[in-house]
This record gives sequence, structure tokens and C-alpha cells, in this order.
Amino acid sequence: MDPEKLWYTEDHEWIGEVNSVYAVGITQHAQEALGDITFVELPELEREVAAQEETAVVESVKAASDVYAPVSGRVVQVNSELETRPELVNQDPYGKGWFYKLADVITDDLNELMSADEYRAYLAKLEE
Repeated sequence: MDPEKLWYTEDHEWIGEVNSVYAVGITQHAQEALGDITFVELPELEREVAAQEETAVVESVKAASDVYAPVSGRVVQVNSELETRPELVNQDPYGKGWFYKLADVITDDLNELMSADEYRAYLAKLEE
């Protein structure tokens, strides 16, 4: 996915739309902070999630971290390849490293998220 066309959370998740389905993952910044990803726990298919609800877990050599739903919706696909190849999150966080996809998204929730430019400014403030 093109990072410039995604929406972002303050918890470093991204979400992007393709054909009315929304892929969710963690940002380049998040995967760099975590270090080498060793395990990913994905949500159950058909699970209804609310915005900011814990939906997945990612573990690395440094720490374990929760992944939150950027918006409300229904899990319609999970990236089962991450179960055997969690390093894809490090190698391609905006592509092959996606976590799950949502349908029936509450699109108004997207208004609460940051654009790519806003997310870059947010990261800059964190580094001050």
C-alpha cells in the first residue's frame, strides 16, 4: 500500500482502503521500535471490532505490543502468512506485513485518524 494514501493512529497503526475493504498493519516507525518481530497473534475471522479495541498482538525480541483497530468494522481476512513468517512485518510493513482486513467499516471513524503528513508531524513531535 502507498504510505501516502493511508490513515494513521497515535499508536502507530495504519489503515488503507482497497475495493471497500480496509487493510490494517503497523507503521515503519512501530516495527523499527519493536525490532525483530518473532510472533504475531491475529484476530478471529468475522470478529466485530470497535475503534481503539485491542485486535492483535505482536511480539519481538524487545517487547510485546498490542495492535488496536483504527476504526470499527468486521474482520474478513487475516494475514495467516504472518503465523510462519512474522518477519514480513519488518521487511514490508505496508505490503506483505499487513495484519488483517476489515469490512463494514464505520467510515466516520476515519475522520479521527491522521493523514500521512499529520502522522509525520506527530512523529517529529515525539522525537523532540
